[in-house]
Amino acid sequence: MRKYLARGVAAGAIALLALTACSERSGSSGGDSADSGKGFPADALIGVALPAKTSENWVLAGDLFVNGLKEAGFQSDVQYAGASSTVSDQQNQIQAMVTKGAKVIVIGATDASQLSTQVKAAKDAGAYVIAYDRLIKNTPDVDYYVAYDNFKVGQLQGQALLDGMKAKKPNGPYTIELFSGSPDDNNSAVFFDGAMSVLKPEIDKGTVVVGSGQTDIKQTAIEGWKAENAQRRMDSLLTSTYSTGKTLDGVLSPNDTLARAIITSVKGAGKPLPVVTGQDSEVESVKSIMAGEQYSTINKDTRNLVKQTIQMIKDLQQGKEPEVNDTTSYNNGVKVVPAYLLPPQIVTKANAAEAYANDPILAPLTK
Repeated sequence: MRKYLARGVAAGAIALLALTACSERSGSSGGDSADSGKGFPADALIGVALPAKTSENWVLAGDLFVNGLKEAGFQSDVQYAGASSTVSDQQNQIQAMVTKGAKVIVIGATDASQLSTQVKAAKDAGAYVIAYDRLIKNTPDVDYYVAYDNFKVGQLQGQALLDGMKAKKPNGPYTIELFSGSPDDNNSAVFFDGAMSVLKPEIDKGTVVVGSGQTDIKQTAIEGWKAENAQRRMDSLLTSTYSTGKTLDGVLSPNDTLARAIITSVKGAGKPLPVVTGQDSEVESVKSIMAGEQYSTINKDTRNLVKQTIQMIKDLQQGKEPEVNDTTSYNNGVKVVPAYLLPPQIVTKANAAEAYANDPILAPLTK
């Protein structure tokens, strides 16, 4: 049973993170990575398998990997799952990378629990496997995990929701609705658990009320992280729960794409805008935050995540043991995967200019 318990910054400046365990992340230390020390040719092929281009960050990541790996002297094969982000696309792409002789395969999993056969084939062929952003489940054949601290992301979202509602209405109780990500994405539950570690105590005290009563992650999940699915669910909630005058104070949204869909639904119904959280610092959501609509997002600079992953690949090429800063928390069901975690940052209108000061795309939006 899942428990409710209490992803930038330049490489080399990441502090070790003190992490609180939860059921998706807990486990004893252990799990052997691939044998370091053997290295491989400096112009080796590196495979990168990413999900469909469902968010700005995935599109950016692909471009950064192509350019960064080329700059580092590697050949690259960067692939996206099809528009429907089907797991079979990614399975076939990973197998093709193995056949081509990739020395490292970086995987942003489409479905974290259905890649064990392909990951084993990679390991059997002598390749290293790095889980990128999403932990790959139920296999001993993952060497490393590189991500932002996703449980912390959820905690920041939950606290932002409380802070935003209190700023609008100093005294509760507050009525909210909960949304979570796609059930085939391992991160969805981690985000949700992090947020609920903050919100559940307030729900138990009665200071926060889930108007629809839908608090289970199976009820709140949005298949495929699709905006149209989030908008459809919000439309239904507004009709079933808020058609008789009840006020909706806040909505926990796990990312920016869904946040904008939720806001579109509320606007379409002619209702006052609630406090709505988000994640990923997408351009349209940053614009929305500066316009006073979406309340918050999370800054997880994809440039730094890709940079750290490429540094790990460079270390492996040279026969070095890559740097990790968490060796106990990320249990994939078979082993605890050594992880390098970057710290996420909450962003609201109040700190957007500071948070995006070094981002050439987002900084101008905060002026």
